Amino acid sequence: MIEILIWTVVALFAIGLYLSWTAGRLDRLHARIDAARAALDAQLLRRASVTQELATSGVLDPAASIVLYEAAHAARQAEEEQREVAESELSTALRAVFGEPAQVDAVKEFPGGEDAARELAAAVRRVPMARRFHNDSVRAARALRRHRTVRLLRLAGHAPFPLAFEMDDEPPVALADRPGS
Repeated sequence: MIEILIWTVVALFAIGLYLSWTAGRLDRLHARIDAARAALDAQLLRRASVTQELATSGVLDPAASIVLYEAAHAARQAEEEQREVAESELSTALRAVFGEPAQVDAVKEFPGGEDAARELAAAVRRVPMARRFHNDSVRAARALRRHRTVRLLRLAGHAPFPLAFEMDDEPPVALADRPGS
């Protein structure tokens, strides 16, 4: 009789330990998602800011300046529900303006243009990495939240279901392929 009681206590302790570990893991994944989203937001804001600076610097032709400025402004001002669309439109505008290496070379000819092109290229390259890191964190949390035990025992608590950030983040070829820029 004592032996059964001991095994029952050991089993309950093991189950409690597993549930505690799973809840802690889920909490850490949600914290990682929050940190990754903050990093993604920072990179998106940096890309939009650098684009706006370049658009207002006078180194681009007026049509390109207007297209870039409006797309960057829309991306910075977008509500959360429209953010993915606005950021995708900024990516499209960047590809339209900087689709040819000649445009990047023209920017570099102006005083301060070399730094502006380098900063824009860095900002454009960092967005896909930040988005990928965020979406990988979301994918891991979703996989854990799909487990039957997590759902039945509500180990996720009141945390919202994590959503991936889906946008067009394909960089312009003229900026993406310049590691030295």
